[in-house]
Amino acid sequence: MQYKILGEPMPVVLCELAAEESMVTEKGSMVWMTPNLEMVTSAGGVGKAFGRMFSGESIFQNIYTAKGAPGSIAFGASFPGSIRAIQVTPDKPIVAQKSAFLAAEQGVELSVFFHKKLGAGFFGGEGFIMQKLSGQGTAFLEIDGSAVEYDLKEGERLIVDTGNLAMMDATCSIDIQSVKGVKNKLLGGEGFFNTVVSGPGHVVLQTMPLSGLAGAIASVLPARN
Repeated sequence: MQYKILGEPMPVVLCELAAEESMVTEKGSMVWMTPNLEMVTSAGGVGKAFGRMFSGESIFQNIYTAKGAPGSIAFGASFPGSIRAIQVTPDKPIVAQKSAFLAAEQGVELSVFFHKKLGAGFFGGEGFIMQKLSGQGTAFLEIDGSAVEYDLKEGERLIVDTGNLAMMDATCSIDIQSVKGVKNKLLGGEGFFNTVVSGPGHVVLQTMPLSGLAGAIASVLPARN
């Protein structure tokens, strides 16, 4: 599979497939394709289906296969930002935000990722349930807004506002941290808790999560009577 990522701020990834090569998408994100691409919809087993549902994706997967000859297919982002190609290997799984998954080669498996610490579960907000990509192959993820990347060493930490963590190596760990001070909590406008990401591993942050944009729009809409 060869690919090109085209256009901003609403990008697409154009994938060139060899004959009988397949791509998987969970969001109905196909925007165009050659006529020889055949689609099959599958749940992929009950356990995997419910795992995808809890991680923010559809229960069903669409599998597109180039039949009889090479073909091409384009998958489009659902929100202004960027598309990132990542290489998933058995020794390097990736953890990503809910609904980040756009498409992947068939060797990539998508499952639910829960934080191990109970506190992160109760207070982690959007960061509590994430997606884990494992297996082997190229996957494409959506980044809301722009991407900022860090490589954390063992013991290095970043404090991140809820929703701004786009993806990280599975070697990283996550916890929650309470904002200090009652005045800061009530008047600071940053919420009560932040996400703490600890290394080692690669971390990608996003500058404008969907929840942040929705909140900004809601704040300027006229009140309903």
